[in-house]
Amino acid sequence: MSYFAKLALQYIDGVWRPGTGSWDLIDFDPYSGEKLASVTVATASEVDQAYRAAERTQRDWAAAGGASRARSGGGFARREIFERAVRLIEERADRLAEVLITETGTPRARAEFELGLAQEILREACGLAVRPGGRMLPSPVEGKENLLHREPVGVVGVISPFHYPFLLALGAVAPALALGNAVVLKPHQNTPVSGGTLVAELLEEAGLPPGLLNVLITDIAEIGDALIEHPVPRVISFTGSDKTARHVAAVAAGHFKRTVLELRGSSSFIVLDDADLAQAAQAAAFSRFVHRGQGGGASVSRVLVHRDVEREFTEEFTARVRALRAGDPRDPETRIGPLLSPAQADAVVALADHAIGEGAVALVRGEAEGSLVRPTVLSGLAPDSALLRQEIFGPVAALLPFDGDEEAARLTNDAPFGLGAAVHTRDVQRGLALARRIETGVVHLNGPGALDEPSVPFGGRLRGEGAWEAFTTQRWVSVQHGRSEFPF
Repeated sequence: MSYFAKLALQYIDGVWRPGTGSWDLIDFDPYSGEKLASVTVATASEVDQAYRAAERTQRDWAAAGGASRARSGGGFARREIFERAVRLIEERADRLAEVLITETGTPRARAEFELGLAQEILREACGLAVRPGGRMLPSPVEGKENLLHREPVGVVGVISPFHYPFLLALGAVAPALALGNAVVLKPHQNTPVSGGTLVAELLEEAGLPPGLLNVLITDIAEIGDALIEHPVPRVISFTGSDKTARHVAAVAAGHFKRTVLELRGSSSFIVLDDADLAQAAQAAAFSRFVHRGQGGGASVSRVLVHRDVEREFTEEFTARVRALRAGDPRDPETRIGPLLSPAQADAVVALADHAIGEGAVALVRGEAEGSLVRPTVLSGLAPDSALLRQEIFGPVAALLPFDGDEEAARLTNDAPFGLGAAVHTRDVQRGLALARRIETGVVHLNGPGALDEPSVPFGGRLRGEGAWEAFTTQRWVSVQHGRSEFPF
């Protein structure tokens, strides 16, 4: 049995088992087109079983605390489980990287980078698990103490995406568990293993008790909105398109559930006239093409260049893009692997073709071959081009000139969404002033537009303080010392 076939199962209440739906999802290698496994989908009944298992096991998990073992006496403390998971990733790095390469088409260097970030997320979870959850607040009443406690919400439903599948699934699952919650995870149907059951296997072997993490491989065509409407989960975490997020948020709101949403967008990389152009070009190429242009809202698609340095920067940038090798993700020299399907590849090429038809100039032109799309760089786009107002989920970059900092801010803010941005300048104060005018979740000065640090929350990514806000609820407990006086 292949490794993918082994993990092509539902994981409910600590048991690996097939789904009971009437059809199968097929998992493919996007580069070769080879079938990796088929997964019989989970039904609404199995959604209920997963949530009920999570509800049943969560109470003991929360009561034990982050540094103590469960009251039943067995197993490991929360902190110990995440420490063990870090070591397991270190020990199995080659196998885990191969799973990411095979199922997602990501090149090896990118897979190793993702695994490194995953370890940092788990280390951050170790700290969350033992962080004090209460504080004292002042009271105007004589002899009274106010205690504000942070307590786990209970059960969290997580819907994770196909880009950065292992990292973004673990980025929601680990902090939720660390703070005393249980989780039901539904990975994207194109990455059921790397975004779902691989996470379950890792944490199971690290000692996570059964029932606290459940993974359902299924589709809305089978379960409808059961994952969101179910009465058990109090928080729904979703990463994906704004269209789907609107539906998730509307359904969740109708059931009084909290939603945590990380949406896609069209982010900007801004090169000012005093920037280090070689450094800026390298950072821009990394930001746009690190994950075949599928980095989500933090992956820049528009490169804004001050008109005074446009020619020099464009030469440097296009030279770096042409040097990016596209092909087999198992080749150590490959930097651009395939997208998830030929249909997705064709859609990306069609977007570029449409822009060229409207008058854009292709400085670098990449064609599609199966699921593989080579990089494209466009310039001369019309200000109202649709390409500038949407996320391009593929290796296409658009260059736009500007004449001043105010125009750079306006062009950046003109896009409907933007999770991240970057500004390159030798004048840090100038860069900070521009950053304050940019309406994005994060701005990086003199760095790439796509960064992720486990202790820093932004734009729906559940890091550090963001995890506390998302996965805990406040409880006020007051203590009156001595006798109280009442007005009647």
